[in-house]
Amino acid sequence: MTKVEESVEVAVPVSTAYNQWTQFEEFPQFMDGVERIEQRTPRLTHWVTSVAGVRREFDAEITEQIPDERVAWTTVEGEVRQSGVVTFHRLDEDHAKVMLQLEHDPQGLADSVGDKLGFVTRQAQGDLKRFKSYIERRGAETGAWRGTI
Repeated sequence: MTKVEESVEVAVPVSTAYNQWTQFEEFPQFMDGVERIEQRTPRLTHWVTSVAGVRREFDAEITEQIPDERVAWTTVEGEVRQSGVVTFHRLDEDHAKVMLQLEHDPQGLADSVGDKLGFVTRQAQGDLKRFKSYIERRGAETGAWRGTI
């Protein structure tokens, strides 16, 4: 089991960072290897990924969602086994810290080799850096879901 903890500071208010993170269908704009995400219900998302030529599909259930604070999930079906939480921390009126904690259970030989080479950690670092660029370039979220789970 791989455990990843990464964070990034963004030059937007905490509510802007959180609101954008609730727009799961926009994740392909900043997450490398994510081809498509479908929000099927307020709790269920379907992911299609392609990493290093390996295409996978899986469903993830949002297990906790508190506006401007956290979004937690776990995979429930498919070819990927992971769970995690993203927390949002107000630094000041115009800056926030986005922290990712992820547990990934490699499936098969390719996943195990990639895991040993630090691929999951590098992927998380890159995705957070791209999120920072994406939200700072926009300056505003593309939408928001302010419900609680």
